[in-house]
Amino acid sequence: MLRGLAGGVLIGLAAGLAWVLHGRIAGISGLLGRSLDRDGGAGFRRAFLAGLAGTGLVLALAFPSAIGPSVRGTTALVLAGVLVGLGTTLGNGCTSGHGVCGLARGSRRSLVAVCVFMATAALVVALAGPGAPR
Repeated sequence: MLRGLAGGVLIGLAAGLAWVLHGRIAGISGLLGRSLDRDGGAGFRRAFLAGLAGTGLVLALAFPSAIGPSVRGTTALVLAGVLVGLGTTLGNGCTSGHGVCGLARGSRRSLVAVCVFMATAALVVALAGPGAPR
């Protein structure tokens, strides 16, 4: 429980700092998708993504038990990544952009997107998660 709380605080802090200090929304799919653009924001996007990956690496090295194994294996993990990428493209954003930043700004579009994300996640867990019928 404390790990989830700490993670949520760090995500909120990072999103808030990105908005206050840089005027940018911390939507990871948008940051990743535009990280190779040659505009003025590319440096910010790359630094934010490097910090995101670096924090995960530090956590994995400092607390190896905090990073759990994939439940379904590599194939399912790759398929899930592709489906999430497709969903973020169709939804014009991801859970961090809509769920953390969009809801905080009172965006109705983000509220609808988050409801769709959460309903889809609940359905997937019910059908394929731990304890699901085989």
